[in-house]
Amino acid sequence: MSHVAVGQTRLLLAREPIQSVLSDPDTTDEIREHLELVERVRAFARELGLDVGGQYTSFVAWPGDRIVTTVVATRPREVEPAGFWFPIIGKLPYKGFFDPLRADKEAARLRNEGLDVCEVPVRAYSTLGWLDDPVTGPMLRRDSGVLVETILHELVHATVYVPNHIDFNEGVATFIGQEGSVLFYRMAGDSDQALRRQTEVDDSRRIDSELLRFREQVSALYQQSPPDLAARRSALERDARERIAAIPLAQQDAAELADRLQLNDACLALIGTYSADLEQYAQRLRTLAGDLSRFIVLLEVAAGTDDPKAALLSSESIESE
Repeated sequence: MSHVAVGQTRLLLAREPIQSVLSDPDTTDEIREHLELVERVRAFARELGLDVGGQYTSFVAWPGDRIVTTVVATRPREVEPAGFWFPIIGKLPYKGFFDPLRADKEAARLRNEGLDVCEVPVRAYSTLGWLDDPVTGPMLRRDSGVLVETILHELVHATVYVPNHIDFNEGVATFIGQEGSVLFYRMAGDSDQALRRQTEVDDSRRIDSELLRFREQVSALYQQSPPDLAARRSALERDARERIAAIPLAQQDAAELADRLQLNDACLALIGTYSADLEQYAQRLRTLAGDLSRFIVLLEVAAGTDDPKAALLSSESIESE
């Protein structure tokens, strides 16, 4: 894990205060606009009840499309992550590498052991409030709505983190990031951008719904373990790609997306980690009349229970806290 410490140190040493970057006449208009947006998102997140602290008050002009590359692995005929254990934070479904070549090497090692592997570029991650995480170049190389969602997602991790409950941690962060990004623009009075962001979130959830359906089908197939398993899995995957290609997406070409999606077992496992519970969280938010701040209060209470997901979703257990 020494390479992770080296990479994290390199990232931290490269930080510049956002105010210094904004006052620099050489800063491009695009970077300036994004960093000013980050400052507004921080203020909004604080109003929501997230723990903002010193997060995202600095900038690192990191090159490329990622900060780290994560590696996810599954055992044969499984769509749940095999997982990796780390001190303090517990078991995680993924392992991150600052050096993509190290990620490739680890992926090859895991494949040689008979595991299925998914490698994913990651533009941002949270140190869970232990350090003041910077805004990075890769984070700014996305649409502004995605940037808002990313900042809110990572601030959820800095606010609430339950060891060994990674699906809960990532699921609620994904949900709050999505819902919060729509609310951010709505509260700012930018109805056009709020509508655009809502459309993007809706599209993302439609895609996730089909991916989760495919994941459930593959899991059921593995439990049946028929003699023609490989052929039947291929048929299920073909059907899933056809369903995704038929989704009426507003912001991207569904057919092109369906063609390039990674649908091996390890990538399906990662989809489950981030998206499996989004509809349940949406239903819980509806019971709160859409009050996202109240949802976050209940999230913090639920995080202190033995079963945080069940506590958060319950209509009775923590409302009176």
